[in-house]
Amino acid sequence: MKPKSLLVITGTMGAGKTCVLGEASDILALRNIVHAAIDLDAFGLAHLPPADLQSEASNDVLMYRNLQSVCENYSSVGVQRFLLARAIENRTTLECCRTAVSAKNVVVCRLTANTETMRLRVKMRESGVLHEQFVARVERLNSILDSARLEDFAINTENRSVTQIAHEMLLKAGWISD
Repeated sequence: MKPKSLLVITGTMGAGKTCVLGEASDILALRNIVHAAIDLDAFGLAHLPPADLQSEASNDVLMYRNLQSVCENYSSVGVQRFLLARAIENRTTLECCRTAVSAKNVVVCRLTANTETMRLRVKMRESGVLHEQFVARVERLNSILDSARLEDFAINTENRSVTQIAHEMLLKAGWISD
């Protein structure tokens, strides 16, 4: 059996991680390439009781345990390639992802765009009670990602179709050949 491969799609809010994740999954499926596509943020959407886990870090621990369980389930049916969307802020977090997936090969793609474009995308998408915090987080998170420099390559998502972006990412990651 081939070693597991992990393609992490990172970027600040509004960069296009979730859209590109879905499109990359569609491209792989059309080519009959077995894989799993996971939006890691969904595994951490919980308000846990204070008696169980009190800190944000503990929420993250549970999120990575959830990821590990799901990846074990996918692996049990032959999945060896994993696409993962999440803003990865530091090497420790990247290592948590690698460990949870049990991936030998890890490639990190950072999606980028102009800060104002990303703010506008978030404003259009997030209309709920945390709207202001999400919009404010765009620039702060972008700065964190700039400092972390975890990406193997970056792709600008401005004025391009999601298909073009996903195709370029899969090519650069070595997951497809044309």
